[in-house]
Amino acid sequence: MRESKHHQKKQQAPKAQRVALPPFSKATWPLYLRVALHTLRSLIYYGVGLALILLAFGVGLLGGYFASIINDTAVPTKAEMTRTLANVDTSTQLFYANNQSIGHVKSDLLRDTVSLDKVSPWLQKAIVATEDEDFWTNHGVVPKALIRAVFAEVTGLGSQTGGSTLTQQVVKLQFLNSQTTFKRKAVEIMYALRLNHHYSKGRILEEYLNIITLGRNHTGQNIAGVETAALGLFGKHAKDLNLAESAYIAGLPQSPSVYTPYTNTGAFKSDLSAGFNREKTVLFRMYRAGTITKAEYDEAKAFDLKAALLKPGNAESTVSSDDYVYTMVQSEAQTILAQQLAKADGYTKTQLEGSSSLTQTYDKDAGKLLATKGYQVHSTLNKPIYDAMQKVVANYKGSFGYTYTGYVKDSVTGGYTKTSAPVQNGTVLLDNQTGAILGFVGGTAGQVNHIYTKRSPGSSIKPTLVYGPAIDSGIISSRTMLADFKKDFGGGYSVTDYGNTILNKFVDATTALKNSLNIPTVNLYQELRKSVDVKAYMTKMGVTTLTDNDYATLGLALGGTDYGETVQEAASAFATFARGGSNVSPYVIDRIEDPSGKVIYQHKTETRHVFSKATAYILTQMLHQTVTSGTGIYAGENVNFNASNLIAKTGTSNDYKDLWFIGSTPGITMASWMGYDNANGANHTLSSSGSAINQRYWAALANAVYALDPKRFALSDTMQRPSAVKSTTVNAETGLKNGDVTYNGKTFSLTGSTAEALSYGYTPGVTQAQFGIGGTTANYTDFWASLQGGNDDSYGEKKSGDEADQTDAAKSDEAASSSSSSAASASSTAPTTTEANQ
Repeated sequence: MRESKHHQKKQQAPKAQRVALPPFSKATWPLYLRVALHTLRSLIYYGVGLALILLAFGVGLLGGYFASIINDTAVPTKAEMTRTLANVDTSTQLFYANNQSIGHVKSDLLRDTVSLDKVSPWLQKAIVATEDEDFWTNHGVVPKALIRAVFAEVTGLGSQTGGSTLTQQVVKLQFLNSQTTFKRKAVEIMYALRLNHHYSKGRILEEYLNIITLGRNHTGQNIAGVETAALGLFGKHAKDLNLAESAYIAGLPQSPSVYTPYTNTGAFKSDLSAGFNREKTVLFRMYRAGTITKAEYDEAKAFDLKAALLKPGNAESTVSSDDYVYTMVQSEAQTILAQQLAKADGYTKTQLEGSSSLTQTYDKDAGKLLATKGYQVHSTLNKPIYDAMQKVVANYKGSFGYTYTGYVKDSVTGGYTKTSAPVQNGTVLLDNQTGAILGFVGGTAGQVNHIYTKRSPGSSIKPTLVYGPAIDSGIISSRTMLADFKKDFGGGYSVTDYGNTILNKFVDATTALKNSLNIPTVNLYQELRKSVDVKAYMTKMGVTTLTDNDYATLGLALGGTDYGETVQEAASAFATFARGGSNVSPYVIDRIEDPSGKVIYQHKTETRHVFSKATAYILTQMLHQTVTSGTGIYAGENVNFNASNLIAKTGTSNDYKDLWFIGSTPGITMASWMGYDNANGANHTLSSSGSAINQRYWAALANAVYALDPKRFALSDTMQRPSAVKSTTVNAETGLKNGDVTYNGKTFSLTGSTAEALSYGYTPGVTQAQFGIGGTTANYTDFWASLQGGNDDSYGEKKSGDEADQTDAAKSDEAASSSSSSAASASSTAPTTTEANQ
């Protein structure tokens, strides 16, 4: 037995050492296949499980987001919803301040409302069968709406939002905007449920039938509402439509522009098959739903729709309005709504303004909202003030200047059209504290609102660009001396004062500003730019139209620009001084309300710090001199109110192309620009008396406004001198303190007349030999020589630019530009001979 077992073990040993069969032999491949299938099945199970988990998580996340949106959305009351639903036939209404109506936003959309009992039963059935076959039984929404919204959010196919119920479409058209975001869809569903809860199905259907857009009528006009469509397509009332006509109209809402039979001229489209095929689709759906019988279906299909449609006609011509106030308020409101729509879609204001395609898209959407949503736009414009300003411009515009006439060739027809080019005016009146536009003058003729056009500001820019920053930065006091001599500022650039004159002396900053002297201003600006970012100052004052090239040139100090500055910008910037150094943006839209009365936009005043209060105080003291003894004296003499707190600045561009006058009281700022549009290559200019005309006109406007609302001017609100303002008694000839000065080996003891110098962050010291800004060695030599009575160079003798050139040719380069000035002599210079702008 023991041997037998041993023998058996020997027989089994070779089995353990057998060689494996080939891996894919006939004996092994079924095994591998089973393993592979098992593995694949396991992977599929795991994958499906993971997908379900992720889907559940995603749906839960979005469902929570949906719930949070609903929770954060204000629920409209039934009264609010009723007001909105009743607002079918009204476009947006525009208002002056104090709820005085301007009018409704103009639209080419025709709409006639009708009650449900005046609508053919065929049309009611056709609409329901086509747009929402479960309308009479659903709760305003169906579950697939929420599923579709979640799917759209997950997949990014947000625009695929068709299939809304009739109730949802009413909500979308009457309560919401045209966005297709998940948030809007969530709010839409919530509103639809509430609408369905408060109102009968008949009321909701009636609303839908009155608000849907339905293409064009036989005169080419856009139409909305089934009554308008019945009259405009078939020449009958909605209650008299037959089945075929009803089905045709019911098919239009899906794509009105495609299915409408008429073009924008009222002519028939060359191919009407799209609309006719759509009508047959509607009839089939009605038959399928059991709304009509087979006989009715066949009879309606055989009806000759082409013969039933009205023959093309002509719409009544409409005259476009040149009402500046309507255009201004409507345009500003449209811009605000466009920005809101873009922001809701994730775009910033900068992105919107930087993309013409985005601007066009959202501007178009905003315009559609204004034309159809029944908003209420409340402006800041005071109607009595606005009307009074229009009366003044009507009375004065004949004196502004010559009206040119000419003929312009039409590039298409080759014919000529007579044109008229009157002097235009843009005037804007601002409330200093809020920036609200109280009134304006858009122009003397035409439709262009000239408070928005860009024009060379001339010398009106000097206070904000040059003197304000120079005082604020501690570079000058109100009595710092500035050189007024012939000078090459580099690159061959040189300027003269008004009338091609040069004073050949030093003038103090107050005199240079009130008399609008050019050479001293450029000297100061050249010095200022060495250490001060003037662009930062202007930007904080809301001036954004100036270019980098403008800031790179000295000519900007005199109003030399690539494009210019708007009247609104100039007024707002100048108001900074009356406000005590801070700036607020001008605005005309106070708030916008939706049809339910909910405020969807409210202006918020944001204050920007520009100058110190001390700087503002000093500039108001300097600018007051403009209307007492400077270039603005005509305005000062013609106002009917106390001008003790009136500050102002004039401006004139080259060759009298642009004339400006900007004035402020503590309460208001008003800027007036005059000039020609100079369209079609014209180069018309105003007369040399234009500045005086503009000032008298400005005074007439101010008087008219003051007569209506004197409190707005806040004339008694005298600005108190801040403690930071330093007052220094200085020599009237040097702008620095009296003392002993040695020049070229000679000592001068200054004991002459004095003046008060106001400064901020800088205290004038004792007079030095070279005491001013922009003077040359030759200028100082002439000045000190003049104090000894040995003025061979006629220091202080005003010359023309040509005379200065001749003098330069006869003298050495060092003595080429002699100069000196006293405050007293400069003050006596006539304003009409000292203002100049580059």
